[in-house]
Amino acid sequence: MSASRYAYLGPEGTFTEAALRSMPEAATRELVPMVSVPVALDAVRSGAAAAALVPIENSVEGGVTATLDELATGEPLMIYREVLLSISFALLVRPGTALTDIKTVTGHPVAQPQVRNWLAANLPDAVWESAASNADGARLVQEGRYDAAFAGEFAASRYGLEPLVTDIHDAQNAMTRFVLAGRPARPAARTGADKTSVVIWLGDDHPGALLELLQEFSARGVNMMRIESRPTGEGIGRYCFSVDCEGHITDRRVGSALMGLKRICPRVRFLGSYPRAGVTAEDMAPLRHGTSDEAFTEAAEWLARCQDGRA
Repeated sequence: MSASRYAYLGPEGTFTEAALRSMPEAATRELVPMVSVPVALDAVRSGAAAAALVPIENSVEGGVTATLDELATGEPLMIYREVLLSISFALLVRPGTALTDIKTVTGHPVAQPQVRNWLAANLPDAVWESAASNADGARLVQEGRYDAAFAGEFAASRYGLEPLVTDIHDAQNAMTRFVLAGRPARPAARTGADKTSVVIWLGDDHPGALLELLQEFSARGVNMMRIESRPTGEGIGRYCFSVDCEGHITDRRVGSALMGLKRICPRVRFLGSYPRAGVTAEDMAPLRHGTSDEAFTEAAEWLARCQDGRA
C-alpha cells in the first residue's frame, strides 16, 4: 500500500481537491486525482492509495448517491474524518467570451440545483449538460466543447479560463461535506464530539419495520443526524438506509444501539466513528438523562446484583 498517496475526485481544480488541501496532512502526501468516486475508493481497496477524499453530502442537493452506494457495497471501507467546505461557484469562460455569447453550460450534476435560479435569471436560453466534475466541465470549456462551466474560481487558472461572474449560489451558506475513507482499522479515540456512520438493511418489509430500526437509536438517547434510503438493486421496494448519528462506537449508548440493530437486521455495515468537523466537546448539548456511560454502568451493576440476589 502506498501510505503517502491520497486519492480524490478529480481532475485538478475540483472542490474535492480544495477540501483535501485544507487538511494539514495533505502537505506531506501525494495527491492523486481520479475520474470518479468509485475509482477513487477502489484505489484504496487495491492499496494504490492509503485513503480517498470524496463528497458525501451537500446542504442543497442532499446525499451524493455515488458515494453512499459505493460505501454500502463492495469491499468494506471506513470513514476516518470529515471535511466541510463552503461552496460558491464562478462562471468560467474562455478569454473574450461575453455573457451574451453563452449558449451551452456545464458542471457537475450536484452543482445544477445550486445555481438553477441564477441560470434562469441570467442565461434562460442556455442548454445545461452535466460533466463528471466541475473541474472536468472547465476542461471541456477549455477544449471548446461548451461555452461556460460552473466551477470553483480557483479552477480558472488551471484551465486557461476567466471567471466571468463570481460568487454564484442560490442558497446562502451552501456547504459540501467530504469524507476521508480508508481500509478498516480500529477507530480513532473518541473526542466527545464524534459521529458514527452505518448502513442498515431491513430484514423484511412489514408494518413498523423502519420504526423498529429508529427505536434502537431513540430508546438509548442517540441523536440521528441523517438517514437516507438507497435502493439495494434487488428489486423495487428493496432499500438499505445510510445513517449518521451523534457519538462514538465506544460510547455505551451508541454501542448498545448498534448491537440492537445487529439483532434485528440481517446486515449492518459499520462505516466508522470519527470527529465531527468544526465541533468540539464543549459545543455538545448535555446528554439526555440515563444515556451516559455512567448510567449504563450503573444499570449493568444493578442487574448483576439482582442476578446474584443482592439487589
